Amino acid sequence: MELTSAPLHNAQVSWSGLLLTVFLLTCWNSPTTAKVTVEAVPPHVAEGQNVLLLVHNLPAEVRAFYWYKGETVVDSNEIARFLISSSTNKTGPAYSGREMIYPNGSLLFQNVTQNDTGVYMLNMIMENFDYESASVQFRVHPPLPKPNITTNNSNPMEGDDSVALMCEPKTQNTTYLWRINGQSLSEDDRLKQSEGNRTLTLLSVLRTDIGPYVCQTRNQVSTSQSDPFTLNITYGPDAPIISPSNIYFHSRTNLSLSCHTDSNPPAQYSWFVNGDLQSSSQELFIPNINTNNSGSYTCLVYNSVTGLNKNTIKNITVLEPVTLPFIQVINTTFKELDSVFMTCYSNNTGISISWLFNGQSLRITDRMKLSQNNSTLTIDPVRREDSGDYQCEVSNPVSSKKSDPIQLNIIPDLTQGTAVLSGGAIASIVVGAVAGMTLIAVLAYFLYFRKTGRRTDQRDLTEHKSSASNHNLGPSDNSPTKVDEVAYSVLDFNAQQPKPPTSASPSPRVTEEVYSEVKKK
Repeated sequence: MELTSAPLHNAQVSWSGLLLTVFLLTCWNSPTTAKVTVEAVPPHVAEGQNVLLLVHNLPAEVRAFYWYKGETVVDSNEIARFLISSSTNKTGPAYSGREMIYPNGSLLFQNVTQNDTGVYMLNMIMENFDYESASVQFRVHPPLPKPNITTNNSNPMEGDDSVALMCEPKTQNTTYLWRINGQSLSEDDRLKQSEGNRTLTLLSVLRTDIGPYVCQTRNQVSTSQSDPFTLNITYGPDAPIISPSNIYFHSRTNLSLSCHTDSNPPAQYSWFVNGDLQSSSQELFIPNINTNNSGSYTCLVYNSVTGLNKNTIKNITVLEPVTLPFIQVINTTFKELDSVFMTCYSNNTGISISWLFNGQSLRITDRMKLSQNNSTLTIDPVRREDSGDYQCEVSNPVSSKKSDPIQLNIIPDLTQGTAVLSGGAIASIVVGAVAGMTLIAVLAYFLYFRKTGRRTDQRDLTEHKSSASNHNLGPSDNSPTKVDEVAYSVLDFNAQQPKPPTSASPSPRVTEEVYSEVKKK
């Protein structure tokens, strides 16, 4: 049967095989004296892939190529031959319909099977009819099946059980790799691998060992991975938590409590009030509570698989709102340095008392003292800065109220005020008093001379007018050019300076004259 360089069967060729084929068909080995060799590309291949038996160092004097399966050259093992002189090829008894021979002697296997694994012989006839041969082998590996994970314990208990995970099936020449949450696993105190890592053993499992786990298999030609596997680890219940965290509640409101625990499978819940079963649910609701609902509230949780139970107790107090307090004081007006006693009265028990001054929290000074329960405020001695509005506030964990304000009026003690004047203030007062007395004396003296001088001037002016009229020295009184009459008075101030303590002679007197001009019309 005659062959061409076309494919020997209609099987589909992979892209990598086609690219390699095109490359080989465009290349011809140059003449060389080196020994002919054949290379399997690749030497290990997965079933269903392609393998090229590539000839190297092809001599120029080759007349024909013969390919045989096995290590012996017999007619029954011939796959195909290529005659260079006529560029024709023929198939032999071992031809499977999946082989393709090229003019350079290379042979392509397509869609290989495990039966194709083995040794292949190339036999070449030279121009002198000598024979030259070369052999090559490749291995076809079965495709790895998709693995799956099995376990010896489907419901391990936290802290008590160990678990073995197996990656199935078991295959030859396969490497096994384990991952959890996408991270590779390695051996530690609780983690062991065996059977070539095909089995993973978890010692004394914890709830964090749940997974997911993935098993990956590899060989020389392929890789496969299992679906994620999650362990169902039973644990708990943990100690339950009651919410809200409040322990005080306002009367005439609704009480709503919730209980939560971590448990697998989910825990069963029960509520007990003062030892009596109240509810078998995770929530407890009591409407319109009063002080009789105060007491011990217990949440009990139970895991039917582990057989464990836990409980938490919460002591709850239901309180009435506080009533309005009032302040009692003997008087609201006090003299400075007196003692003041104010008492806050309330009809409630179990309350806290605090004091306010002018709407702000009272700052306790060294003159103030509070009684043991803060109900009585003592100020001793009281000072003018203590004047203002006082209130007391009573509160319990659910409510608070402030009393009406009491206004204290503190009358200043003037003697205490003078006594506390500084030396500089006293000196300033004395200097101011002396200056004031001096000014009064000067004004009195000035007014006295002004009055007496006016009488004297009037008498002089009368005489002057009489003399002037007799001598006709000036215009008449009816003249429009009449000149205003002017009277002068002289003030003489004699100031005696104080004598220096070391001088024996008197100080000279200083005399000042002040002229005052008085116009008369």
